[in-house]
Amino acid sequence: MDAPRLVASDIDGTLLDPLARVTPRTAAAVARVVAAGTPFVLVSGRPPRWIPPVSDATGLAGYAVCANGAIIYDIASGHVVSAHRLDPVLLHDVAHTLERVLPGITLATERVVIGAQTLPVPYAAEHGYANPWGDEADELIMGHRGEVLGHPATKLLVRHEGMTSAEMMVAATELLGDSVGVTYSTDRGLLEISAPGVTKATGLAEVATLLAVPRAAVIAFGDMPNDIEMIRWAGHGVAMANAHHAVIAAADEITAPNSEDGVALVLERWF
Repeated sequence: MDAPRLVASDIDGTLLDPLARVTPRTAAAVARVVAAGTPFVLVSGRPPRWIPPVSDATGLAGYAVCANGAIIYDIASGHVVSAHRLDPVLLHDVAHTLERVLPGITLATERVVIGAQTLPVPYAAEHGYANPWGDEADELIMGHRGEVLGHPATKLLVRHEGMTSAEMMVAATELLGDSVGVTYSTDRGLLEISAPGVTKATGLAEVATLLAVPRAAVIAFGDMPNDIEMIRWAGHGVAMANAHHAVIAAADEITAPNSEDGVALVLERWF
Protein backbone atom coordinates (compact mmCIF):
# COMPACT_ATOMS: atom_id res chain seq x y z
CA MET A 1 0.00 0.00 0.00
CA ASP A 2 0.95 3.67 -0.22
CA ALA A 3 2.01 5.37 2.99
CA PRO A 4 -0.90 4.92 5.40
CA ARG A 5 -2.89 7.97 6.44
CA LEU A 6 -3.96 6.38 9.74
CA VAL A 7 -2.13 3.78 11.82
CA ALA A 8 -4.17 1.67 14.25
CA SER A 9 -2.68 -0.79 16.70
CA ASP A 10 -3.85 -3.15 19.38
CA ILE A 11 -1.85 -2.77 22.58
CA ASP A 12 -1.25 -6.00 24.49
CA GLY A 13 0.55 -8.67 22.50
CA THR A 14 0.99 -6.24 19.61
CA LEU A 15 2.41 -2.79 20.38
CA LEU A 16 3.82 -3.86 23.75
CA ASP A 17 6.54 -6.48 24.11
CA PRO A 18 5.96 -9.67 26.16
CA LEU A 19 6.92 -7.77 29.33
CA ALA A 20 4.24 -5.14 28.57
CA ARG A 21 6.82 -2.50 27.63
CA VAL A 22 7.10 -0.07 24.72
CA THR A 23 10.58 -0.78 23.35
CA PRO A 24 12.83 2.06 22.17
CA ARG A 25 12.51 0.95 18.54
CA THR A 26 8.71 0.88 18.69
CA ALA A 27 8.57 4.22 20.52
CA ALA A 28 10.78 5.76 17.84
CA ALA A 29 8.56 4.38 15.05
CA VAL A 30 5.43 5.78 16.71
CA ALA A 31 7.13 9.16 17.12
CA ARG A 32 8.01 9.27 13.41
CA VAL A 33 4.41 8.44 12.45
CA VAL A 34 3.10 11.30 14.60
CA ALA A 35 5.81 13.69 13.39
CA ALA A 36 4.69 12.99 9.82
CA GLY A 37 1.20 14.20 10.73
CA THR A 38 -0.33 10.71 10.54
CA PRO A 39 -2.75 9.81 13.35
CA PHE A 40 -1.71 6.82 15.44
CA VAL A 41 -4.77 5.29 17.12
CA LEU A 42 -4.62 2.81 19.99
CA VAL A 43 -7.37 0.19 19.56
CA SER A 44 -7.78 -2.01 22.60
CA GLY A 45 -10.03 -4.06 24.81
CA ARG A 46 -8.70 -1.94 27.66
CA PRO A 47 -10.94 0.62 29.41
CA PRO A 48 -9.94 4.31 29.20
CA ARG A 49 -8.27 4.24 32.63
CA TRP A 50 -5.75 1.69 31.33
CA ILE A 51 -4.71 3.83 28.35
CA PRO A 52 -2.51 6.53 29.99
CA PRO A 53 0.45 4.22 30.80
CA VAL A 54 0.67 3.36 27.09
CA SER A 55 -0.02 6.83 25.74
CA ASP A 56 2.56 8.28 28.14
CA ALA A 57 5.17 5.75 26.98
CA THR A 58 4.49 6.50 23.31
CA GLY A 59 3.75 10.22 23.51
CA LEU A 60 0.32 9.75 21.94
CA ALA A 61 -2.38 12.37 22.55
CA GLY A 62 -5.07 11.63 19.96
CA TYR A 63 -7.93 9.15 19.98
CA ALA A 64 -8.04 5.68 21.48
CA VAL A 65 -10.68 3.06 20.74
CA CYS A 66 -11.39 1.27 24.02
CA ALA A 67 -13.49 -1.66 25.24
CA ASN A 68 -13.25 -3.47 21.88
CA GLY A 69 -14.87 -0.60 19.99
CA ALA A 70 -17.49 0.45 22.52
CA ILE A 71 -15.70 3.66 23.57
CA ILE A 72 -13.97 6.47 21.71
CA TYR A 73 -11.59 8.18 24.12
CA ASP A 74 -9.75 11.48 23.69
CA ILE A 75 -6.37 10.90 25.31
CA ALA A 76 -5.35 14.56 25.61
CA SER A 77 -8.50 15.70 27.40
CA GLY A 78 -9.20 12.46 29.24
CA HIS A 79 -12.81 12.61 27.98
CA VAL A 80 -14.96 9.90 26.46
CA VAL A 81 -16.28 11.11 23.10
CA SER A 82 -18.84 8.35 22.54
CA ALA A 83 -19.92 5.07 24.11
CA HIS A 84 -22.11 2.12 23.10
CA ARG A 85 -23.67 0.42 26.11
CA LEU A 86 -25.50 -2.74 27.13
CA ASP A 87 -28.63 -1.89 29.11
CA PRO A 88 -29.40 -3.71 32.40
CA VAL A 89 -32.23 -5.79 30.89
CA LEU A 90 -29.91 -7.16 28.20
CA LEU A 91 -27.13 -7.71 30.73
CA HIS A 92 -29.44 -9.82 32.91
CA ASP A 93 -30.74 -11.77 29.89
CA VAL A 94 -27.20 -12.57 28.72
CA ALA A 95 -26.10 -13.61 32.20
CA HIS A 96 -29.12 -15.88 32.64
CA THR A 97 -28.56 -17.48 29.24
CA LEU A 98 -24.86 -18.12 29.81
CA GLU A 99 -25.37 -19.50 33.30
CA ARG A 100 -27.36 -22.39 31.80
CA VAL A 101 -24.46 -23.61 29.66
CA LEU A 102 -21.52 -22.25 31.65
CA PRO A 103 -22.37 -22.94 35.30
CA GLY A 104 -19.91 -21.40 37.70
CA ILE A 105 -19.27 -18.19 35.77
CA THR A 106 -18.57 -14.93 37.57
CA LEU A 107 -19.26 -11.51 36.09
CA ALA A 108 -17.94 -7.98 35.98
CA THR A 109 -18.95 -4.83 34.10
CA GLU A 110 -17.15 -1.75 32.79
CA ARG A 111 -18.90 1.64 32.97
CA VAL A 112 -18.18 5.10 31.59
CA VAL A 113 -19.91 8.44 31.16
CA ILE A 114 -19.63 10.77 28.17
CA GLY A 115 -17.10 13.53 28.89
CA ALA A 116 -14.79 13.59 31.90
CA GLN A 117 -14.66 10.32 33.82
CA THR A 118 -16.26 11.06 37.17
CA LEU A 119 -17.85 7.71 38.01
CA PRO A 120 -16.88 6.54 41.50
CA VAL A 121 -17.21 2.92 40.34
CA PRO A 122 -16.04 2.47 36.74
CA TYR A 123 -15.60 -1.28 37.25
CA ALA A 124 -17.88 -3.58 39.24
CA ALA A 125 -17.30 -7.28 39.86
CA GLU A 126 -19.30 -9.80 41.78
CA HIS A 127 -17.72 -11.65 44.69
CA GLY A 128 -15.40 -14.40 43.46
CA TYR A 129 -14.55 -12.77 40.13
CA ALA A 130 -10.82 -13.13 39.40
CA ASN A 131 -9.41 -10.65 36.90
CA PRO A 132 -6.99 -12.64 34.68
CA TRP A 133 -4.67 -9.61 34.61
CA GLY A 134 -4.63 -9.25 38.40
CA ASP A 135 -6.57 -6.95 40.72
CA GLU A 136 -6.55 -3.20 40.19
CA ALA A 137 -6.71 -0.40 42.72
CA ASP A 138 -10.11 0.88 41.61
CA GLU A 139 -11.74 -2.53 41.61
CA LEU A 140 -14.91 -2.80 43.65
CA ILE A 141 -16.09 -6.28 44.50
CA MET A 142 -19.87 -6.26 44.79
CA GLY A 143 -21.55 -8.86 46.93
CA HIS A 144 -24.30 -9.74 44.48
CA ARG A 145 -24.83 -10.03 40.75
CA GLY A 146 -27.84 -7.74 40.67
CA GLU A 147 -25.74 -4.69 41.52
CA VAL A 148 -23.07 -5.59 38.94
CA LEU A 149 -25.70 -5.87 36.19
CA GLY A 150 -27.93 -3.06 37.39
CA HIS A 151 -26.35 -0.19 35.44
CA PRO A 152 -25.63 0.38 31.72
CA ALA A 153 -22.21 -1.05 30.84
CA THR A 154 -19.84 -0.77 27.92
CA LYS A 155 -18.57 -4.29 28.48
CA LEU A 156 -19.71 -7.43 30.28
CA LEU A 157 -16.82 -9.66 31.38
CA VAL A 158 -17.65 -13.34 31.83
CA ARG A 159 -15.08 -15.42 33.71
CA HIS A 160 -14.77 -19.20 34.10
CA GLU A 161 -11.53 -20.40 35.63
CA GLY A 162 -12.10 -24.00 34.55
CA MET A 163 -12.37 -23.34 30.81
CA THR A 164 -10.44 -21.64 28.05
CA SER A 165 -11.91 -18.58 26.38
CA ALA A 166 -12.15 -20.51 23.11
CA GLU A 167 -14.25 -23.21 24.78
CA MET A 168 -16.51 -20.59 26.33
CA MET A 169 -16.84 -18.82 22.99
CA VAL A 170 -18.28 -21.89 21.27
CA ALA A 171 -21.05 -22.23 23.85
CA ALA A 172 -21.76 -18.50 24.06
CA THR A 173 -22.02 -17.76 20.34
CA GLU A 174 -24.32 -20.73 19.75
CA LEU A 175 -26.81 -19.41 22.31
CA LEU A 176 -26.41 -15.66 22.00
CA GLY A 177 -26.10 -15.36 18.21
CA ASP A 178 -25.90 -11.73 17.15
CA SER A 179 -27.90 -10.40 20.10
CA VAL A 180 -24.59 -9.08 21.50
CA GLY A 181 -20.97 -8.93 20.38
CA VAL A 182 -18.83 -11.70 21.89
CA THR A 183 -15.04 -11.95 21.66
CA TYR A 184 -11.91 -12.53 23.73
CA SER A 185 -8.41 -11.10 24.06
CA THR A 186 -6.91 -13.78 26.31
CA ASP A 187 -7.52 -17.53 26.37
CA ARG A 188 -7.57 -17.62 30.17
CA GLY A 189 -11.28 -18.23 30.58
CA LEU A 190 -12.66 -14.76 29.83
CA LEU A 191 -15.30 -13.60 27.36
CA GLU A 192 -15.79 -9.90 26.57
CA ILE A 193 -19.34 -8.97 25.58
CA SER A 194 -20.35 -5.69 23.94
CA ALA A 195 -23.54 -4.17 22.54
CA PRO A 196 -24.71 -5.84 19.31
CA GLY A 197 -22.64 -4.91 16.28
CA VAL A 198 -19.85 -3.30 18.28
CA THR A 199 -16.30 -4.40 17.36
CA LYS A 200 -12.88 -2.84 17.09
CA ALA A 201 -13.70 -2.34 13.41
CA THR A 202 -16.76 -0.19 14.16
CA GLY A 203 -14.80 1.84 16.70
CA LEU A 204 -11.92 2.38 14.31
CA ALA A 205 -14.33 3.29 11.52
CA GLU A 206 -15.84 5.94 13.80
CA VAL A 207 -12.40 7.45 14.43
CA ALA A 208 -11.48 7.28 10.73
CA THR A 209 -14.65 9.25 9.98
CA LEU A 210 -13.78 11.87 12.61
CA LEU A 211 -10.34 12.22 11.01
CA ALA A 212 -11.64 12.09 7.41
CA VAL A 213 -9.41 9.14 6.51
CA PRO A 214 -10.76 6.55 4.04
CA ARG A 215 -10.76 2.89 5.00
CA ALA A 216 -8.31 2.02 2.20
CA ALA A 217 -5.68 4.32 3.75
CA VAL A 218 -5.78 2.64 7.19
CA ILE A 219 -3.23 0.08 8.39
CA ALA A 220 -4.11 -1.98 11.48
CA PHE A 221 -2.09 -4.36 13.67
CA GLY A 222 -3.41 -7.07 16.00
CA ASP A 223 -2.91 -10.48 17.58
CA MET A 224 -6.09 -11.86 19.18
CA PRO A 225 -9.65 -12.75 18.09
CA ASN A 226 -10.98 -9.37 19.22
CA ASP A 227 -8.76 -7.87 16.47
CA ILE A 228 -10.14 -9.93 13.57
CA GLU A 229 -12.87 -7.53 12.45
CA MET A 230 -10.43 -4.60 12.57
CA ILE A 231 -7.79 -6.53 10.61
CA ARG A 232 -10.37 -7.33 7.93
CA TRP A 233 -11.80 -3.81 7.85
CA ALA A 234 -8.52 -1.93 7.41
CA GLY A 235 -7.07 -1.27 4.00
CA HIS A 236 -4.07 -3.29 5.14
CA GLY A 237 -4.40 -5.66 8.08
CA VAL A 238 -1.25 -6.93 9.76
CA ALA A 239 -1.08 -9.89 12.16
CA MET A 240 1.78 -10.39 14.56
CA ALA A 241 3.73 -13.65 14.20
CA ASN A 242 2.61 -14.44 17.76
CA ALA A 243 -1.05 -13.92 16.80
CA HIS A 244 -3.94 -16.34 17.19
CA HIS A 245 -4.29 -18.53 14.08
CA ALA A 246 -7.62 -16.90 13.17
CA VAL A 247 -6.02 -13.45 13.14
CA ILE A 248 -3.20 -14.70 10.91
CA ALA A 249 -5.78 -16.17 8.52
CA ALA A 250 -7.61 -12.83 8.34
CA ALA A 251 -4.55 -10.65 7.75
CA ASP A 252 -3.04 -9.26 4.56
CA GLU A 253 0.43 -9.57 6.05
CA ILE A 254 2.23 -11.25 8.93
CA THR A 255 4.99 -9.31 10.65
CA ALA A 256 7.52 -10.29 13.30
CA PRO A 257 6.27 -11.07 16.82
CA ASN A 258 5.78 -8.40 19.48
CA SER A 259 9.02 -9.62 21.04
CA GLU A 260 10.87 -8.43 17.91
CA ASP A 261 9.20 -5.03 17.28
CA GLY A 262 6.83 -6.34 14.62
CA VAL A 263 4.80 -3.11 14.46
CA ALA A 264 7.91 -0.97 14.02
CA LEU A 265 9.28 -3.33 11.39
CA VAL A 266 6.29 -2.60 9.11
CA LEU A 267 6.01 1.12 9.84
CA GLU A 268 9.68 1.69 9.04
CA ARG A 269 8.86 1.19 5.36
CA TRP A 270 7.21 4.62 5.27
CA PHE A 271 8.23 6.50 8.41
